[in-house]
Amino acid sequence: MDKYFPNVDWLIMWDATKQTLYMTGISVLATFVLGIILGMLLFLTGKDNLWENKPVNTVIGAVVNIFRSIPFIILIVLLIPFTTLLLGTMIGEKAALPALIVGAAPFYARMVEIGLREIDKGVIEAAKSMGASTGTIIWKVLLPESMPALISGITVTAIALVGYTAMAGAIGAGGLGNLAYNYGFQRNQNDVTLIATVIILIIVFVIQFIGDFITSKLDKR
Repeated sequence: MDKYFPNVDWLIMWDATKQTLYMTGISVLATFVLGIILGMLLFLTGKDNLWENKPVNTVIGAVVNIFRSIPFIILIVLLIPFTTLLLGTMIGEKAALPALIVGAAPFYARMVEIGLREIDKGVIEAAKSMGASTGTIIWKVLLPESMPALISGITVTAIALVGYTAMAGAIGAGGLGNLAYNYGFQRNQNDVTLIATVIILIIVFVIQFIGDFITSKLDKR
């Protein structure tokens, strides 16, 4: 291996891979929870839904649209004061988490809203006619019926987050992006860039495979 990749330090590469997996894993979990909450609120406060409230829906929609429209690299810079206040530093994999979550949750929230809109209105009306509370409808109807779409959506979002971690790494967050930039690009070590890219691709393929597998198991159609 050293013959073909003379500049690759495999221990450093492994540490960078763990940092990327850490940033991706934590941000995906947080995005899944926050995205479902935001998407559910967007759906429920929409027209002809259980909590119809146009002002609230407009405000939530505006916030979601604003944050999902900001380019991620700019969002990282904008959130530096907040990140420093929250974590005491703007460097390292933990410091990348606020920007990763804030950047991905609104994007996923829209996918959640779309998934909920695809549910047959008759199923919701049937639950209401049987006296089901809003909480029961959310937990017993909306979430189970939309789960294949939710998993498919978080799979797409997780893959986007892997790309976000690479961008965050370029400005000091650590991970494979940081390694590819500092060693591969700045030191002209193309073998380091190649291996980092291959590992990122493997991570993406694994995420896609797991997401597709779970979605196929949940989809009853």
